[in-house]
Amino acid sequence: MRAVVVNQAVEGDVEVVERDIRELEAGEALVEVEYCGVCHTDLHVAAGDYGEKPGRVLGHEGIGKVSKVADDVKSLKVGDRVSIAWLFESCGSCEYCNTGRETLCRTVLNAGYTADGGMATHCIVTADYAVKVPDGLDPAQASSITCAGVTTYKGVKVSNVRPGQWIAVYGAGGLGNLGVQYAKKVFGAHVIAIDINDDKLEFAKESGADLVINPQKEDAAKVIQEKVGGAHAAIVTAVSAAAFNSAVDAVRAGGRVVAIGLPPESMDLSIPRLVLDGIEVVGSLVGTRQDLAEAFQFGAEGLVVPKVQLRNLDEAPAIFQEMREGKITGRMVIDMKCACGHEH
Repeated sequence: MRAVVVNQAVEGDVEVVERDIRELEAGEALVEVEYCGVCHTDLHVAAGDYGEKPGRVLGHEGIGKVSKVADDVKSLKVGDRVSIAWLFESCGSCEYCNTGRETLCRTVLNAGYTADGGMATHCIVTADYAVKVPDGLDPAQASSITCAGVTTYKGVKVSNVRPGQWIAVYGAGGLGNLGVQYAKKVFGAHVIAIDINDDKLEFAKESGADLVINPQKEDAAKVIQEKVGGAHAAIVTAVSAAAFNSAVDAVRAGGRVVAIGLPPESMDLSIPRLVLDGIEVVGSLVGTRQDLAEAFQFGAEGLVVPKVQLRNLDEAPAIFQEMREGKITGRMVIDMKCACGHEH
């Protein structure tokens, strides 16, 4: 098989290598990968930001068809189309797994980080954790929902925003744009998109944002307070401490800020503002298998449409470079079967 792996120097670069496919063990299935999206987290893993993983197969936005299952597997059969998500496997028996919070499991395995992921022509998965892709959902678009979609869907869910309320989405890239769509079309909220890139804001508008703000041109929190009296909720997908600080200032009393992006710095929190205005700040980590099944279903129903651009496997190093330079709008998806580049 061919795979995109973290290079031995772990300096943020990746390489495409040939690997053997090992035999299946109990509970596993072999997936012939059709598509795998490229996520900002892959960039962090390649750079060793969360610990060095030389040789690790990247990718947690994989979609493919099951070509083989171990004898004891009951949840999948050959021919099923499934996902390879960040939640690769959890223990299934701790307090988090038992209360529907499996992404917080302390012994969780993550695809493309602590387990070999889907940025390869083949991937071995733990069968019970490979979520099925519904018929009617384009597999290339499903790859985006496997991470960016489920992460923002869950973030909007956690924000507790109600239909007709205002939600601010900080960062309108691959995640934020889907966040705009889920907030607007699934949760019925009014949406404000905030980004420093005007092209991304234009795309957010096309995707349903009611209001767009470029914080390099105006003070986002101030505009939101003046125009709508403060947002009821905010989700922050931007990898920027300034965005987190602005989000806290942008919500109204009783508002909730959901942290999704992972900038390395700390955010500022005014304790009197937190206490006197009853502001909540919570973290939201990807989503559970059930969240992913729901996120897929809304995609299959056409409510949420990811913008993806297909690239081929050999272009992986170039994609990582473009991502590092902030040149990507929407989502880059590697087509494991194709040598062309075109948009879907």
